[in-house]
Amino acid sequence: MSRTSPQSGVPETISQTPLPATTRAAPRKAALRRIRSLARISLCGALLLGGLAPAASAGQPLPPVRVAVDKRGFVTADGRPFVPFGVNYFRPGTGWAPQLWKQFDADATRRDFARMKDLGVNCVRVFLSFGSFYSEPGRLSAEGLAKFDQFLDMAEAAGIYVHPTGPDHWEGVPAWARGDRLADEPVLRALEQFWTLWATRYRGRAAIFAYDLLNEPAVRWDTPAMRVQWNQWLDRKYGSVETLRQAWGEPTTSPSPARFADVPVPPAQDAPGSRRLLDFQHFREDIADAWTRRQAAAIKAADPRALVTVGLIQWSVPALLPGVQHYAAFNPARQARWLDFMEIHFYPLANGFYEYRGDADETANLAYLESVVRAVAAPGKPVVVAEFGWHGGGQLTIDRGRHPPSTEAQQARWCRRVVEVTSGLATGWLNWGLYDHPEARDVTQFTGLLTATGSVKAWGRDFQSLATRFAATPPAPRPLATRPALDWDACLTSSAAAKDYRDRYAAAFKADPHTLSSPRR
Repeated sequence: MSRTSPQSGVPETISQTPLPATTRAAPRKAALRRIRSLARISLCGALLLGGLAPAASAGQPLPPVRVAVDKRGFVTADGRPFVPFGVNYFRPGTGWAPQLWKQFDADATRRDFARMKDLGVNCVRVFLSFGSFYSEPGRLSAEGLAKFDQFLDMAEAAGIYVHPTGPDHWEGVPAWARGDRLADEPVLRALEQFWTLWATRYRGRAAIFAYDLLNEPAVRWDTPAMRVQWNQWLDRKYGSVETLRQAWGEPTTSPSPARFADVPVPPAQDAPGSRRLLDFQHFREDIADAWTRRQAAAIKAADPRALVTVGLIQWSVPALLPGVQHYAAFNPARQARWLDFMEIHFYPLANGFYEYRGDADETANLAYLESVVRAVAAPGKPVVVAEFGWHGGGQLTIDRGRHPPSTEAQQARWCRRVVEVTSGLATGWLNWGLYDHPEARDVTQFTGLLTATGSVKAWGRDFQSLATRFAATPPAPRPLATRPALDWDACLTSSAAAKDYRDRYAAAFKADPHTLSSPRR
C-alpha cells in the first residue's frame, strides 16, 4: 500500500512516500560491464561480503515457474498452468509497519503456512527491508539471510512459492538510502549490487516465484538530483534555449532563462496542454525506465532465468490522480520492456474512500479497476494484481472513526468482484494481508482472510473457493466490449481530462451486460 496526499481524502498508508526518481543510465555497454563486474564480485567474493554461500532447499523442490509461451499466464517447468493466488504476508502483533524479520517467529510462521495451504494459497509476497537485510552497501546481513532461508524452506515444504519485494523502509532506512532513492546515483548503484548479491545467492531456487524490484515506486518531483537531470534532459532534447522556448510556445520577448541550468522544475499543478509540464512528465518516465532497466539487468546477469517485475501503484495509470505530481511515472507500456510480467496494485478510490454505499459507487470503482488493469495488460505480458482488498468485519479507527462499520460480507463481495472483473485481463491475485492487523493505521485493520485471532472470514471462504477453481481451470482471456481510449498525455497535465475519461469508461462499463453479473449475497 502507499502513502497519499492529504488533499486526496484517502487515509495515510504504510508503503514508502512517493519514491525518488532514478538517474540517467550510463551508456549500455558501460552498464553491462558494471553489472558483470558486480556479478563476478558476488560469485568470487561471497564469503567476504557476508557469508553468501548458495542457498539450498530443505524439502521437496518446487518446479520453477515460467511465463507461458503465449504470454498470457504462467506454467511450471513440468508443464502445468500456474495461477499465482495468495497473499501479502505479515503477522499481527509485530507493530506498524510490521516488523516481520526483526520479530521473526519461526513456529508461528510455520503454522501460518499450514493455514495458508488449507486456504488454497500458492504464493506469498513478502517485503524485504533495509534494516534486516541491507543496512550496509555491498553486504547482505547473515542474520537476515538465515531468517529468509528458514522462511523459504517453510514455504517450499508447504508447496507455496515466495515473491520477495526489494529492500524498503519497514524496519528502518540507513542514512545512505534516505535521499532520492530513484535518482541518486550512489543509491542506485548500491541497489544494483543488492540484487546482484541476492540473485546470485538464490540462483536457481525454484521456490522463488519472481523478484519485485520495489513496492509502489514513484518518481519524485523536485529534488537536487531531479533538478540536475531535468536540465540535462532538456539540453539533450532541445539543444538550445531558443528551440525550447519555441517548443513550449513562450513569446520571445518574455523573460526566460538564458541557460538550461536555470530552467526550473514546473509547478506541481494542473496545466492542461502545457508542453513544459508534459516534457517534465516524460522526463520522469525516463528516470523510471532507467531505474527499472538497471536493476532488472543486475538480476538477469546473476540469474538469467529469474522472473522480474515491479509492483506498480495504480497511479502509474493516470486515469485518476490526486494531483499531477502523484503520477508515478512508471508507464506500463514503457516498463514492460524490462519486465517478465506486469504487476499492479489497486484499491477502490474512484470517489474517495470507498464505504460500500451502493451499486453506483461499486460500479464506479469496478470500472476504474478494469480501466487500470486493462492499461497494464496492454503491452501483452501476464498481469498479476499483486495487492488488492478492502476492509470488512468491524469499525475502522482511522480518520477518527468517521467511516461506517463494514461487514465481512461486504468485504467478500468487493474482493470477489475484483477477481471476477479482472479475470482474463489478469492471471494472478494477491490479497493484502493474511490476517486482519489491528495495529495498522489504514484499512489493513480488516483486510485479511482471517481475523487477528485466526478465525476464517467470509472473504477467506470465498478465497478458498476461487483458489480451488483456478487450480483446476486457469482464467481464460476475456474479450471486452468497446471501451474509450485513454489519452495518456492529456491526463498527465489535466485532472479534467482524466475525469472525462473515467466518466466515459464507466458508461461503457455499465452498458456491457457481462460486467455486472454478480448478484449480491
